[in-house]
Amino acid sequence: MKNLSLLLGVFIILISSCGTSAQDEEKSSSPEVQKVIIDLDVAEFKNKMSGKDVVILDVRTPAETAKGKIAGAIEIDVRSADFKEKIKVLDQEKTYLVYCRSGKRSVAACNILEKEGFWKMYNLLGGFNAWKTTSK
Repeated sequence: MKNLSLLLGVFIILISSCGTSAQDEEKSSSPEVQKVIIDLDVAEFKNKMSGKDVVILDVRTPAETAKGKIAGAIEIDVRSADFKEKIKVLDQEKTYLVYCRSGKRSVAACNILEKEGFWKMYNLLGGFNAWKTTSK
């Protein structure tokens, strides 16, 4: 009886460890989910600007954009109450290069854009501050 209990215990351990291995194998062989928001430094951001169907999106406040912005950027303040309404008129098939002052609000804006169905977004690391510093 003692041997039967021991054998049964070993059998249960083997079955449970095999199940775990199969699950681990399944996870490792499944394709990774593609990230839709990609961070770019200033040089990479500038390079993307020359692409086809690219929109540069400044998500800073009007007071901030009055002090300077990237040429050709459209302005939609991510903190405005109607941000979601304003982005509904944008073409979801285009590529969006998004920036703010330092790079934090643009990540928030990209997350909102993603939830609204946009799928090609690039965030400027360091935001307009990095742009000004690098472009001098």
